[in-house]
Amino acid sequence: MKKHNFSAGPSILPQEVFDKAAQAVLNFNDSGLSLLEISHRSKDFVAVMEDARALALELLGLTGKGYQALFLSGGASLEFLRVPYNLMTLHGKAAYLDTGTWAAGAIKEAKQFGDTLIIGSSKADNYSYIPKEFTIPADADYFHCTSNNTIFGTQMHSFPETNIPVVCDMSSDIFSRQLDFSKFDLIYAGAQKNMGPAGTTLIVVKEEILGKTGRQTPNILDYKQHIDKESMYNTPSVFAIYTSYLTLQWLKNNGGVAAMEKKNDAKAALLYAEIDRNPLFKGTANAEDRSKMNVTFLLNNEAYAEQFDKLWKSKGISGLPGHRSVGGYRASIYNAMPIESVQVLVNAMQELEKSIQ
Repeated sequence: MKKHNFSAGPSILPQEVFDKAAQAVLNFNDSGLSLLEISHRSKDFVAVMEDARALALELLGLTGKGYQALFLSGGASLEFLRVPYNLMTLHGKAAYLDTGTWAAGAIKEAKQFGDTLIIGSSKADNYSYIPKEFTIPADADYFHCTSNNTIFGTQMHSFPETNIPVVCDMSSDIFSRQLDFSKFDLIYAGAQKNMGPAGTTLIVVKEEILGKTGRQTPNILDYKQHIDKESMYNTPSVFAIYTSYLTLQWLKNNGGVAAMEKKNDAKAALLYAEIDRNPLFKGTANAEDRSKMNVTFLLNNEAYAEQFDKLWKSKGISGLPGHRSVGGYRASIYNAMPIESVQVLVNAMQELEKSIQ
């Protein structure tokens, strides 16, 4: 039976990426060596790293605009720490938007470095919406936001205008929609949603914002060091980067970010339409802030939970249970998720409705 993987991450990837990555594990570039045993300094992998970094900038429309792309380790959680280390000045302050668990994690780390202002928060309403009415202090060192919130199913559909550097955690919606990415001075994203397996993080940073904190930054945490060493300051996660590179190639070959956005819009519209139509279900996020990557919803009557769970599992659906913070269900419909799989879930929801009538 075909599996329909709605997991929030690590998540679905294109089948051709799995096939190529699997072959590389056995024999990389006809070298007779596995990708898992080659030197990260080998000519073949250095080419992968260079191409992956260049391709990331190309897909975001940032080539030749003063940005550098890095593939580093530690996940987005390390970037919670690395961002203030590199951008918050001594005795400085930063402005943060609190929209969910991961935004809260970034705030916690930033508080170790200086005055961390929470300029907007939806915590009191279990992060069911994106705050709109907030003011970004003009004298803050940077503004930090999280573009998509996997747990709570909300997404920023617009971003504020400001003259200070803008930092965005795009871990769960990078490459999923068109934006003017030049409005962001630093973007970071864990690979395990839309790019590849867990183990590497993409950082895209405008070089001109670096080196201005007045603090001594450990080399391993210094973006300038990683730029100078071309993402090779320490041994990189070879497999995760190679698989991310394959995914970026797949994305480019299939029309790039613009084409992905159209497909993602169609998938989200299909599923949200059923949630709103079907009297057995309801969404958890405010309609205007609904995520097009992570669709969170509940049964109106939990008495049907066991029946619905058996039903969607019988269809080959996997990874649907919601996070404990929200409950219910969460359908993660990242770039590689085909609309046919979304239709299978919609059919299961309709089948439940018919069985109860």
